[in-house]
Amino acid sequence: MSSDARASASAAANPAPMDASIDELPLTAGLNSRPSTTSVPVRPASQHHHTHNNLYHYSAAFPSTAVLTSAAASSRMQYRSRPVSVAVDPVSLVISECINITSAIQKYARSQHLSVSAILGGSAPNTTVAQSFRLGANSAETASRRAGGRRGAAGARSRPGSAGGGADGDFGPASRWGLRGKKGKSMADNPLISGFGRLRQELAGVEDINSFDSLTLLYPFLQIIQAKGTAAPITILTLRAVRKFLAYGFISPDSPRFPLAMQALSQAITHCQFDISDHAQEEVVLLMILNLMEDMLSGPGGDILSDESVCDMMGRGLTICSRPRYSEVLRQTAEATMVRMCQIIFEDLKHLEEEAGEEADALDRQTNADMDSVKMVPGAETHPSPLPGASSTPTAVKKPVAEKPVQRGRTSSSSDGDGTATTGSTGDAEEVQPLQKQAADSGSVGMDGADRPSVDTPTDDTEEKSMVSTTEDSESVDLRPYSLPSVRELFRVLVEFLNPNQRKQQPDTMIVMALRIIHVALEVAGPSIARHPALASVAQDRLCCYLFQLVRSDNMAILQESLIVASTLLSTCRGVLKLQQELYLSYLISCLHPAVDIPREANIDPSLYEGIPQAPKLVKPPPSQVSSGRSTPVQIKDRQKLGMEGGMRKPEARQAMVENIGVLARMPTFMIELFVNYDCDTDRTDLCEDMIGLLSRNALPDSATWSTTSVPPLCLDALLRFVQFMAMRLELPPVYEGLPDPAKLRESRARKKIIIRGTNKFNENPKGGLALLQDKGIIDDATNPMSVARFLKGTSRISKKMVGEFISKKGNDAVLAAFMDQFDFKDKRVDEALRMMLEAFRLPGESPLIERIVTAFTEKYCAGEMPEDVADKDAVYILTYAVIMLNTDQHNPNVSKTQKRMAVGDFARNLRGQNGGNDFATEYLQDIFDSIQSNEIILPEEHDNKHAFDYAWREVLSKTDAAGPLIIPDTNIYDADMFATTWRPIVATLSYVFMSATDDTVFSRVIQGFDECALIAAKYENTEALDQIVYCLSHMSTLSQVVQSNTSLNTVVQVDKSSVMVSELAVKLGRNFRAQLAALVLFRVVSDHEHILRNSWKHVIRIWLNLFENSLIPVFSLSDSGVNDLPTIPLQSPGQVIDRGTKQNESGFFSAFTSYISSYAADDPPEPSDEELESTLSAIDCVNSCHVDHVFANVSNLSGDSLEALVDALLDQIPEDNAAGVVIKVKSDNVPPTSPANPNNKPPNTPPYEPSPVYILELCTVLALRSEASVQLVGKRVVDALQGILRDVSRFHPIFIGRATYYLFSLLRASYNFDYVRVPMLLHAVSSFHKETLKSTASVILKGLKLCIATPGPLRSEIMTSPDFWAVLGTLSGYEESAATVFEILESGVSGSPPAILADNYEAAIILCNEFATAASIGAVAEQQLDRKNRRVSRPPRQEKASDNAAVQRGIKAINIIYNMTSRIPYLMKQSHLESSEAWSAYWLPIFQALTNQCTNPCREVRHLAFSSLQRSLLSPELTSSDHREWTAIFSEVLFPLILKLLLPEVYSSDRDGMSETRVQAASLLCKVFLQYLVLLSAWDGMLDLWLKIIDILDRLMNSGQGDSLEEAVPENLKNVLLFMASSGYLVAPSIDKSKEELWVETWKRIDRFLPDLKSELALDGTNDSQDESPPPEETTERAVADGEENEKDDEDRKIEESTEVDEKETDAT
Repeated sequence: MSSDARASASAAANPAPMDASIDELPLTAGLNSRPSTTSVPVRPASQHHHTHNNLYHYSAAFPSTAVLTSAAASSRMQYRSRPVSVAVDPVSLVISECINITSAIQKYARSQHLSVSAILGGSAPNTTVAQSFRLGANSAETASRRAGGRRGAAGARSRPGSAGGGADGDFGPASRWGLRGKKGKSMADNPLISGFGRLRQELAGVEDINSFDSLTLLYPFLQIIQAKGTAAPITILTLRAVRKFLAYGFISPDSPRFPLAMQALSQAITHCQFDISDHAQEEVVLLMILNLMEDMLSGPGGDILSDESVCDMMGRGLTICSRPRYSEVLRQTAEATMVRMCQIIFEDLKHLEEEAGEEADALDRQTNADMDSVKMVPGAETHPSPLPGASSTPTAVKKPVAEKPVQRGRTSSSSDGDGTATTGSTGDAEEVQPLQKQAADSGSVGMDGADRPSVDTPTDDTEEKSMVSTTEDSESVDLRPYSLPSVRELFRVLVEFLNPNQRKQQPDTMIVMALRIIHVALEVAGPSIARHPALASVAQDRLCCYLFQLVRSDNMAILQESLIVASTLLSTCRGVLKLQQELYLSYLISCLHPAVDIPREANIDPSLYEGIPQAPKLVKPPPSQVSSGRSTPVQIKDRQKLGMEGGMRKPEARQAMVENIGVLARMPTFMIELFVNYDCDTDRTDLCEDMIGLLSRNALPDSATWSTTSVPPLCLDALLRFVQFMAMRLELPPVYEGLPDPAKLRESRARKKIIIRGTNKFNENPKGGLALLQDKGIIDDATNPMSVARFLKGTSRISKKMVGEFISKKGNDAVLAAFMDQFDFKDKRVDEALRMMLEAFRLPGESPLIERIVTAFTEKYCAGEMPEDVADKDAVYILTYAVIMLNTDQHNPNVSKTQKRMAVGDFARNLRGQNGGNDFATEYLQDIFDSIQSNEIILPEEHDNKHAFDYAWREVLSKTDAAGPLIIPDTNIYDADMFATTWRPIVATLSYVFMSATDDTVFSRVIQGFDECALIAAKYENTEALDQIVYCLSHMSTLSQVVQSNTSLNTVVQVDKSSVMVSELAVKLGRNFRAQLAALVLFRVVSDHEHILRNSWKHVIRIWLNLFENSLIPVFSLSDSGVNDLPTIPLQSPGQVIDRGTKQNESGFFSAFTSYISSYAADDPPEPSDEELESTLSAIDCVNSCHVDHVFANVSNLSGDSLEALVDALLDQIPEDNAAGVVIKVKSDNVPPTSPANPNNKPPNTPPYEPSPVYILELCTVLALRSEASVQLVGKRVVDALQGILRDVSRFHPIFIGRATYYLFSLLRASYNFDYVRVPMLLHAVSSFHKETLKSTASVILKGLKLCIATPGPLRSEIMTSPDFWAVLGTLSGYEESAATVFEILESGVSGSPPAILADNYEAAIILCNEFATAASIGAVAEQQLDRKNRRVSRPPRQEKASDNAAVQRGIKAINIIYNMTSRIPYLMKQSHLESSEAWSAYWLPIFQALTNQCTNPCREVRHLAFSSLQRSLLSPELTSSDHREWTAIFSEVLFPLILKLLLPEVYSSDRDGMSETRVQAASLLCKVFLQYLVLLSAWDGMLDLWLKIIDILDRLMNSGQGDSLEEAVPENLKNVLLFMASSGYLVAPSIDKSKEELWVETWKRIDRFLPDLKSELALDGTNDSQDESPPPEETTERAVADGEENEKDDEDRKIEESTEVDEKETDAT
């Protein structure tokens, strides 16, 4: 039958399990391959109804065979290996293997011939398989039928007996063939051979090998494996055959009695005994056994092995690993096999959890009863450990199934009468004889593990009996699959290998091996171990205890593996290892943190790494040996080794520890866990903070000097990962469920800090410390002894020395008693109680204090039930002192070796009769003596040896339950607080590394770290952190230097239309790649985070200033800044300008030499080299990449505290004294035409110009003017700074002063409602400027003024009514550069609606207009030149008028303004409430005076307009008043002064051609005004005097020597006046009116002096009759005025003609 047919038949007869068929199982890569946990399929829900409490039950057909009742095991079986298909007939292959083995047996036997029955497969006298396994007949028959129905009945009919055939009876055909052994038996009688014969016979008719009984198939092979003294080659063949059967699937889960066969195979290979005469063959056998065990566990049958089988197999593997006589190859292979088997077993732990149910503790509850029933003990030779049991072969103690339930235990193949387990006899290799020798002389090696000489030589009978016994035991084998008990036992045994107390009994290689296997177990199932108390308890106690001691080893192999296991343990099981993790990490930190100062580097500022701690918080300074608290101080070397002195560990050890920390730090939540569980717990150390400090310190390059070169990058990587993890969590949604409240943790941290502060205070001053703790609420009542004692006992941070001194101090008896109440001395000896007490504090050195403590101890010890061994308190008191003395005697290092220490007899003798008059029990004193002698009473806090570790470990275990599980917070809700705690050392480390690194990779990582730190700080608004980051980056960029570089050496290089300023700063930046990187990162950090910066603004501002001063950035540009009217802030002029375009054709040595000589001779800076130019371009590219403009754009949107911080930082940069700036001399002759004006080209006493303060003030002003809110927020600060500048303008350059003034005016306008700026003070300060200063700053000051008065309102009114305002305008109006602006301001104030000219500023405005009109006199030159030109030509062309000049235009406008103001006079006079005369003087007189003044202006246009305006004003009806003082003042204060001024020679000479005409007009105006007021004058007593004065004025005019014009005009005007007066009846002859005699007489008397003929000409003496018909005086006056105006016009025309004739004559003469 083909293999395919057999397979089909097998499938039909034996359907696949319900879970999955063979074809449905996952295809694996190889025989031993196992898919990962995630690929294991989960059992369908529909199959859960098959599950029962017991996974297996015995079927009726096979009462001794376990049959699966559930599909539970299938889920584990699905990931196991699939069988290999074979091309040959399976039955034939099995028979071939039988023949090969029997041939090998024949080869090694004394007789080389087999019996016919053995060859043909006949049945030698033997026990059947069913009988061997004590199966009933029915069971055997049933098994036979299941095997294919072809099993012969011979086996069932064969007589019972031993495997050897019984006594000397009939030996059958074998005797006839002569095949007998040594004792006459034939080879056929050998049960090993006969078994193969029977198997061949039973296989003869089998078609499907999978239907054949698996136990029957394996039976003869198992006999060979278990037979003592079997030659190694035979065993090898047998093991190889069994491996084939498993690999090819001949024995599979479909085979009958498959579970029982796997159990029998497990028992056989774990009890394998063979001849070891050849050491090489021995190792081959062991290697085959290892492979077979791995195949069994990883194959389809691995999931049905029992707990005992698994323990046996793992125990055998450990035995092979631990034999030092085996080769390294074998032991390494055994270790690899153990690793693989452990992977499988601990992987199954996950599936066991799934099969047990959904409840977390389901598996623990199901296996709890069997947890202690399985014990595995390594070989006695290799492991004389305190583990129970003497045998290295764990087997199960079996009981009949019918008598009691199956119990798990262990027995060996034989037991003595006491039931003590023993092992089979074995012998050493030297004593072993080959199998062909007599059995009595033979020896064997077994898997029992103890190589001892053989004590008995079994015969064939005993051997067969042994096999029968083995098969009988198989009946009661527990066939339940292995579960948690075996896993726990394996884990426990592996952990016991690590016991450091057994280091002398076991080699280090065994510890390393155990560590590797444990590591695999933790890798595979660490979380599962933590979930099960049976496993977790092992990890919490023994594993951690042993590991934490092994990490102190100097053996690098042990240390390395211990650290690896520890890191994996904490990575996977840390949830149940809270206090263990604290102890472990505390040790690593104390070992790795160097107690060495950070080395000072020349180019690294110490402020950059101030945040790196010098020592961790958990490491306390070593106590002095004088106050050590013990008799035997720990040696310094030991203290260093154990970590107390910073750890003098080897560099390789340090690197391994750092790598271990790095493994933990790679967990994203590791640091959060440390922070939440330890730093935020008042009773725990600050592990997170110390860990970051450790990494920060060791990331510095100098740490390589005491470790290795790999340590700094490892620590830096761990530090950066910590930052990276926080950055990755920034955008994640916060998770709060099931986690502590961050606010409560903050409170806990605050409380912790208070406790630390209080304990530190207590250590210095106990009373002060208690008071502080009470004040902060840590202690309820410092006067309550119980509260104080409870705190002292429960706080580990208090110095034990201070505790001892405090409680023993006189007056603190109540505290001492309460402190003793904190202890429980029940059921403890005196020495044990004393040891417990002295672990809490150190005994003081003074005897009275010790006595108080001993007394209190005695009271507490005897407070309860009195112990049996002591009689009374006095006995306890004395015994306590004796124990203290004994402890000192036994452990005093000052006692030399020759001195005798106290013996137990001496100790007992000293206490004779002290126990209530009797002696203490000898055993009692012996126990005390032994305890003190072996274990010194010490204060663990002050030591770090084994005793201290034991104490610390006891503390850990006692507090584990109270501490609770470790919180694993995978969230970002604690990142803000954690970052606030740890950022300082991180930023400091990044800064130090950045400054000292040379590798580009390090640069990139550090830059990324800075960026991520900035993101974190910005996210959580950690201002302090971000400020420090900015400071470090700014310092590293070299751009924030306070000392300015010398910009006088700056050189502008022009090429075509582009130019570059080469400066010292730019060249340095371009050459420094590190500085460029720092600058880029700096502005990347600042951008978008401006609102968080506070103290670091000063560094950013310093960079801005330096870049601006060196033309690397432009002035900030902000829209609607409020200062857009100002020009760009000027820079200092460069030292020289070089045009490369004109020099590009010049080359050669001569050109270069000439250039050098010329620059040297001119004292110019040397021309920049190509390298410097390239560096400058690189710096420009760097600055452009910084995108400073983005920062300015963001700054404009700042508000609140952010804006205040920036403005304060800006204002702090303003110099406060004369030393603020650096004097820089700039040569004016080197300034190019296109360069900015040289600000320093000032008189010697002018302070130097610095653009930086201007830059600062302008930016401050812009920020303040952004909105009303910003004005209110920072306006006052800026105003105060600006006003401080104006108070002492002598210290500043005019550019600075002018712009500061403008900024003040801008702020005044914006903040007028807040009253930040007092207008009078500001205007007075401006008006107080030196004239030169005011002139230099005129343009910007006027822009500020113009800005303030542009809009009508209170501000404009207040400014324009200030005298200082008009004083400033008056001063500035005299400067051509500012006159136009001043006049614009004047016009806007006068013509505004409503006009700003009020009573307070009326006169000032008139005066300023007068000044503008006066300034128009410059137009006289043009007029006179025009006159001369016109005289040269007969018909002069049309020429430009004098009014085309701007000053003349302003003068004309000023006259018009003055005249237009007359319209406001009535309103002003009405509002003023002044008396009439006072109002006239206040409002009319200024206008008249101004116009009068301009009537003498040399410029004709201005003069004529002024005269016309004056005439219209004087003749205005509004001027008429009943008060003679007003209209008489017109003559005395207006007209008379005007004419007198016109009579001055200098006035006349200013315009000879036009001034005579003005005199004529003045005479005419005088007469007109007189006639205007004649009626009023007639009623006034002073008319005569006024009239006589007018005559005198006319006389002077006529005789002024002007010429014909006045000689004609004056008489005519006077004649008109006289006629009018005569006609009006005012001037009449005495003959007509006697009352007018005086006027008549005086008038003619005065006129006769210069016009003697006029009286006769007018004939006014009464002879003219026309006087009777004269019109009324009013009509006459109007007519006279009209006639005068007409005559005036005629006179003007005449004068123009005369002037033309004179000019023509002068021209001809020329």
